[in-house]
Amino acid sequence: MATKGSKSPKNKTSNPRKSSSKKINESNLASKFKELNSSFEQEKEKFLRLFAEFENYKKRTSKERLELFKTANQEVISSLIPVLDDFNRANQQIEKGDKNIDVDGFILIYNKFFEVLKSNGLSSTTAKIGDSFDAEIHEAITQIPAPTDADKGKIIDIVETGYQLGERIIRYPKVVVGQ
Repeated sequence: MATKGSKSPKNKTSNPRKSSSKKINESNLASKFKELNSSFEQEKEKFLRLFAEFENYKKRTSKERLELFKTANQEVISSLIPVLDDFNRANQQIEKGDKNIDVDGFILIYNKFFEVLKSNGLSSTTAKIGDSFDAEIHEAITQIPAPTDADKGKIIDIVETGYQLGERIIRYPKVVVGQ
């Protein structure tokens, strides 16, 4: 007989309702787990495909960019060939000993050369003697004593012209600045 304070062992199968609901929960959990695992695998596959697709995209655009640079370079070089031909003809005249070489011919070649570069987007910068020196758009190669107080901080001489390609400066004008 059971005494006060002692507990009688519980029968695990004493409540059939709890047992069947536990089995239902386990089967629901198992099906939910399978469903979530399947969904996870599908998402993982999508991710891997997307990652591979992105890697291929990067490779393709890298190749296209290299090809574009090659093509752009080819176009510029092709447009400079006629100028090279003109210099070659002038050089042949010099080699023949023609002392009456016309300076105007060289000026024409220079103008043709500059026009080819201009048609490819090159332009000279607008630095002028007397302009204020600006470190953002000028390169000071030296400073000399200014002839007047008004010339302090101003451009005294332009040693090399600066150039820009489109809006981007590719060579800053090299200037002498008054101090």
